[in-house]
Amino acid sequence: MTAELLHLPFTGLWMAQNSPARRVPSHGVDLFGERYAIDFVAVDRRRRTSEQRDWRTVLTTEPPERFLGFGRAILAPADGVVVDLHDGEPDHEGRRSQLALVPYALGQAGRLRQGVHAIAGNTVTIALRGGDAFVSLAHLRPGSIPVAVGDRVAAGQTIGECGNSGNSTEPHVHLQVMDRVDPSNAEGLPLAFRRFREWRSGSDQPVVVEAGIPGERSIVEALT
Repeated sequence: MTAELLHLPFTGLWMAQNSPARRVPSHGVDLFGERYAIDFVAVDRRRRTSEQRDWRTVLTTEPPERFLGFGRAILAPADGVVVDLHDGEPDHEGRRSQLALVPYALGQAGRLRQGVHAIAGNTVTIALRGGDAFVSLAHLRPGSIPVAVGDRVAAGQTIGECGNSGNSTEPHVHLQVMDRVDPSNAEGLPLAFRRFREWRSGSDQPVVVEAGIPGERSIVEALT
């Protein structure tokens, strides 16, 4: 099966997590069209997702504004037409603390029962050319989506801001390609990204990738 070739949906440095380069299904479950999904978390050159740490980091939750990705522009990864979007889900507090993660993990089954919006949060879904594949970006900041269903978008156009809505422990963007618009009955499709610089886990020297999937915990930066 040929992978859909996309642009990275952001500028700057981001870390790949739950990458299909590591395993498939990438998120450990084959639900909601997530088979080949990938997450990206904004980082600095020290691989930190936030420049601030204090007692809250260790013991409890933190405001999402503390995290580097929060409010950053999320870009269309390809030309296409907006065919679905969802807005209005709140941003949650961030959770780096193991103490705060325990009750959150215990609530996972309840979120699954609530359906796709409790998992994906605020989303934009774009039909790719040909209309037989759909790319969806999730966990967007509420009120940040400037497009509407029916709008034609170009790769690199802002379609929202990084948030912490849905099933998210810190601000990040989740991207997946599906064979249907509705993730409730969609199957995930393979994906890859065009030209990017990649700092692979354990290496300080970047490589330029013309087309591929970032490795788990690789730092990536889009190239023009």
